[in-house]
Amino acid sequence: MAEKTVIDVQHVCKTYFMEGGTSQSVLKDINFQIKSGEFVAIMGPSGSGKSTLMNILGCLDKPTSGKYILEGYDIASKDDKELAVIRGKTIGFVFQNFNLMMKRTIADNVSLPLIYQKVGETERYNRAVEMLKKVNLIGYQDRPPSQISGGMQQRVAIARALINNPAIIFADEPTGNLDSKTSDEIMELFTFLNKQGITIVLVTHEDDVADYATRMIKISDGHKVYDGLRKEYSKEKEIKC
Repeated sequence: MAEKTVIDVQHVCKTYFMEGGTSQSVLKDINFQIKSGEFVAIMGPSGSGKSTLMNILGCLDKPTSGKYILEGYDIASKDDKELAVIRGKTIGFVFQNFNLMMKRTIADNVSLPLIYQKVGETERYNRAVEMLKKVNLIGYQDRPPSQISGGMQQRVAIARALINNPAIIFADEPTGNLDSKTSDEIMELFTFLNKQGITIVLVTHEDDVADYATRMIKISDGHKVYDGLRKEYSKEKEIKC
């Protein structure tokens, strides 16, 4: 049975309009689909448009033109409140800077998304502990994040991303602040989660991080220049736009 399409990007363009009538086109006619259970790396040099694309995929921004369909939802037709609901049900986010509340416990950080779902305090705590088990941090739930390493803090962020059982995890440079050994440990965790059926889409500029993905989409100057198996990528296979 074919896997269903969870991300459908159709002729997406993003243009920023500035004072004085000037504009900057950041994404230009981007097209691709991602199936359930894929592990995709989005790569590109600084300023290529990959972070803008990630913001659109994560429903944090909308395209200027084109269509983006996420899990059957036409994102352009949704208002901010509806997008917040879709994000809460469908998406888990992992960021480069962890985005943890240093004065709250690790359990509080992990369970934060459940507050917006109006889940009670006891259930929030219990579910946070279950998520911490998944990332090998059981026993740390009552500590503040300041008492653990950067790699462990990223595991807390991943546990938080998992708390609502998302179908998709978007990770934006998730190893950017970590040493190489810790980066490998985090990427092995993403690989484990992907094998459990979670779709993983990550932005990275690091080749060794992208090597964990099965598929690679490369963006250059706002254009998609490669979309295929990561292991088959070469500069010569890029589409010249």
